[in-house]
Amino acid sequence: MPSRRDTDPTPIALHHLKLRPLLIFDKVLSSPSIASAARELNMSQSAVTKAIQELEKSLGVPLFERSNKGVVPTCYAAVISERLRSVKSSLRHLTDELNAFRSGGSGHVIVGTLISASAELLPKAILKLKRDHPGILVTVYEGANEHLFHGLANGELDIVVGRLPEAHLPLMRQYPLNHTILYEDAICAVAGAHHPLTKRRKLQLADLTDYPWIFPLHDSPARALLERHLHEQGLTVPDNLTESLSLVTNIGMLQGSDTVMFIPLTAARHFSRLRLLTILKTPPLGAFGQVGYSVKSEHNLPPATQLFIRCLS
Repeated sequence: MPSRRDTDPTPIALHHLKLRPLLIFDKVLSSPSIASAARELNMSQSAVTKAIQELEKSLGVPLFERSNKGVVPTCYAAVISERLRSVKSSLRHLTDELNAFRSGGSGHVIVGTLISASAELLPKAILKLKRDHPGILVTVYEGANEHLFHGLANGELDIVVGRLPEAHLPLMRQYPLNHTILYEDAICAVAGAHHPLTKRRKLQLADLTDYPWIFPLHDSPARALLERHLHEQGLTVPDNLTESLSLVTNIGMLQGSDTVMFIPLTAARHFSRLRLLTILKTPPLGAFGQVGYSVKSEHNLPPATQLFIRCLS
């Protein structure tokens, strides 16, 4: 009977791994083909293939398999890819720290945001940061809370700015992040300046149901708040509905139709001052929630992220 030593795969030694083949592998994984990855890397296709083969030899596992669809990643490739995100994030932070130490004015902060922050809080913070530290690169991604928190947890984002989910939600337990409250916001109904309801001084929520609505996505915490408020009023969500997180698209729809939308009051006031929309005179629709920022850890944040957080306060 063979011993355990005879049947176990050879353990992977860390000192066998080299960074360059790992980064080449990551580019191949995110490209439609090895040829396109080679072009982006400014390498020959044979050099890219050789780097992948060396990495497979070092790891002792196959990373890609050929099929009728071309080169397909194996299950081992998926495991390595997930870890590589954290490695790339750490390397980027190391570069930022060294550059900041050397010049005192460079770095890179990657921000995830939601509609609650993208209208006023985030632009003001970015402009303040760029005024004092023009050499810092800011990259902004917009999306739903779950996607942003996942990106923050695996190191793809440095910070998420927007509405904080309630503490009891699974989302908060799934991603153990540090959250800081900046202010609390309310929710309101808005429409384009031409909408017939803008002339009404008193409106009930029921008056809005005859018009098309733009609503938060189904898994959004704001969606649950609005549906609960409708239920308390004995109303249901209208059938004529568009679900969207795209602020540019939503404002365009308001200006081109009689559509109604529900957004945080802070954002609504900002766009109302710009005359891009009008706040409808309905009774209070309830609290939108706490707006703030989330980070993976308050300790050892990259210098650029620390400077950005100061600009949020």
